[in-house]
Amino acid sequence: MFWVLLLLLAWAFAGTACTRLCLAAVRAAALDAHAMTADREHDLTLYEAAFLSGGPARVADVTMVSMARQRRLLLAHTGWATVVDPEGRDEMEQSVIGAIGPEGQSRIAPARARAAGADAVRRLADRLVRAGLAVPDGVGATVGAAVRQVRAAVPAVAVLGATALLLPVRTGTPRLLVGLWFALPLILSLSCLAIARFEVHPYSRWASPAGQRLLGALVRRPAGDERSFLTSVAVRGIRAIGEPQLRAAFTHRDQPWRE
Repeated sequence: MFWVLLLLLAWAFAGTACTRLCLAAVRAAALDAHAMTADREHDLTLYEAAFLSGGPARVADVTMVSMARQRRLLLAHTGWATVVDPEGRDEMEQSVIGAIGPEGQSRIAPARARAAGADAVRRLADRLVRAGLAVPDGVGATVGAAVRQVRAAVPAVAVLGATALLLPVRTGTPRLLVGLWFALPLILSLSCLAIARFEVHPYSRWASPAGQRLLGALVRRPAGDERSFLTSVAVRGIRAIGEPQLRAAFTHRDQPWRE
């Protein structure tokens, strides 16, 4: 009867994984339903698009690039940022200027990190979460982790079933019946994976399904040259910067950080 213990273990693997996936899917579905109105009515700003595409660091990037294009911030190819105009036009620009420091000059990497952690960025994130466009902490990770757990349960159940079939059966229980018992948790796990493939929306790290749809619409929307350039940086990051000097300012890594 040792195979019965293996069967119980198989059900524990499959049942726990599938229950976790169902709970995560219900929570994600509730988030997406909440975002339906926002999906139709919300018009993304550059900062919102940057956050949904790349998180807080992307917001800092697009703010710095925007200021540099207006000659209000000098981004040197050596990796230094120098403030030209100390008057920020919005709270994101004020955060960048504050992150650079009172001397008006700083290495780009640490200033970028400080700007990404500023209160203005956290408020932006909170607004997007309330609108249902950004993923609350843990939701996307929970759905992905639940799917991975169910995927892991499938081979675990299969191995336990194969082990039970290889064991000598002294009680006269047909091996076919033993195999059928193990097929039940296996079918449950595979069914959950099949349903999740069609019903559970893919989540990026930052944007909910509604946020991803708005990002797609923003990319397809015609815009002026400067707006289009900044939108590309917001969505794709610094790799979208076509100016070698400006791109080198963000990628410079030869010098150690100096405050």
